[in-house]
Amino acid sequence: MANIINIRCKNNGKTFPMPLGCSLKDVYEQSQVSMNYGPVCARVNNKVQGLNYRFYNSKDVELLDLTSASGMRTYTHSLFFVLAKAVEDVYPEGRLIIGAPVCRGFYCELYIGRPITKEDVTKIRKRMQEIIDADMPIHRIQCPTEDAIQIFRQHGMESKAQLLESQGSLYSYYYQIDNSIDFFFSCLLTRTGQIHLFDLVPLDEGMLLRVPSRKDPSKLEEMDVQEKKLAVFRESHRWRHIMGVRNAGDVNAAIQAGKVSVLINVAEALQERKLNKITDEIVERGAKLVLIAGPSSSGKTTTSKRIAIQLMACGLHPQTLSTDNYFVNRVNTPLDENGEYDFECIEALDTAYFNQQMNALLNGEEIELPRYDFVSGERKFEGKKLRIGPDDVIILEGNHALNPILSQQIPENKKYRIYVSAMTTIALDDHNFVPTEDVRLLRRLLRDNKYRGYSALETIRRYPSVSRGEEKWIIPFQETADATFNSALLYELNVFRAQVMPILEQVSEREPEYSEASRLRKFLRYFLPVPAHQVPPTSLLREFAGGSSFKY
Repeated sequence: MANIINIRCKNNGKTFPMPLGCSLKDVYEQSQVSMNYGPVCARVNNKVQGLNYRFYNSKDVELLDLTSASGMRTYTHSLFFVLAKAVEDVYPEGRLIIGAPVCRGFYCELYIGRPITKEDVTKIRKRMQEIIDADMPIHRIQCPTEDAIQIFRQHGMESKAQLLESQGSLYSYYYQIDNSIDFFFSCLLTRTGQIHLFDLVPLDEGMLLRVPSRKDPSKLEEMDVQEKKLAVFRESHRWRHIMGVRNAGDVNAAIQAGKVSVLINVAEALQERKLNKITDEIVERGAKLVLIAGPSSSGKTTTSKRIAIQLMACGLHPQTLSTDNYFVNRVNTPLDENGEYDFECIEALDTAYFNQQMNALLNGEEIELPRYDFVSGERKFEGKKLRIGPDDVIILEGNHALNPILSQQIPENKKYRIYVSAMTTIALDDHNFVPTEDVRLLRRLLRDNKYRGYSALETIRRYPSVSRGEEKWIIPFQETADATFNSALLYELNVFRAQVMPILEQVSEREPEYSEASRLRKFLRYFLPVPAHQVPPTSLLREFAGGSSFKY
């Protein structure tokens, strides 16, 4: 029949007929799939769509709940809209800025002409609950881009107007709840009543929006106060103020005005000043062992090299070591739940031998450095000796560098710990932050393709496993660091756009990873391109984009 299409549901492997023009919600009801916390969105032909999506051709569908990354993104962005509407209703002249994840929630700033109080937060939370209880529809409205820009400007939402101007699309979309409008870089829920759990609490000078746990959506994420991470975000805000930019639209406007070289030079100078300060603290403490850790593609290697240069400028002699050479022999490596070697766990390192060698060095003794042979899976010695003098400083970079087990027998006054991560310094607009994980994934995609011969498909497929390892072995120790270095640069996504786009386009629509590749491509289109040749040779970005004056 002409008005009937076939839907193939990946959740249960069934194919069934549906009427032309049916919605994802209709498909879910017909599929007989049981989901406790969903669906909130779905992959349609491996591209994420909201439940208001309508079908006019036969498609493959995979329904997603809150335990999926895309499902949680849909839920949290819908909650952002409810928060923004509540602020608009309670404080019409207020300005809300939704920041990146911190303390296992989302840090939000509210400007109402005075410091916000606990009572302000209570009022907003109450209004949010009223909006949710009213089960208001969330409309997705598509229109010519120039119309959307005009609408946002009429509502005083300049950052969103700037963002849409820079994208260059003929048509755009926005969302509406009652008389409130907004734009979000994600599909949203179809009704406010689908939000079943949240909280809003005072934190620092702003508010923390708490969301459900992906592991157990019936509970909120456990709040974990991260003072040092909050301090990094405050520093990031100061840097943006110095450079006169708040969001991607401002950066794009500066590029169009021919001011990109100024932005690049100031951003690089601010990072260099931070490294100077960290180096001064290392020297003042008299530390002999500098431990550097951070998640994948955070820029640890370049950071260690730049700190080494700073130490040399202070008259010291840095000696760089790697934790990789302290792996236990492969036959002694612990196994994971799948029976495969677990190289990510702390037990994969010979921590006792590491402590023995480091203490010997600190006591003025000469040691023979090991080298781990990844082919044979064994530790080897090749006659490379090391003895450190009074002006020597050991720099050790590795995933477990901040884990207290690694250096537990080394005196605390001899150590200085640095946590490195790309804690995004730019947002799309006031209500759309740029996830740190996206920045690091884009860096990894570029590095893996350029230096390791991996395709975008392989990198995207492997990344969830990498993230799980980081959550377990690296990120929990960030608050123990003596210094946190934010390796993100204001202009880096503009540089990455031209280089990463062709890599992402190689992911076939047939692959499940296509949804992530498609999302990242759409995301990068909001950033006007900056030629890579304008990046300084000592920039941390060169570790990924190539052309560095450092050797890796």
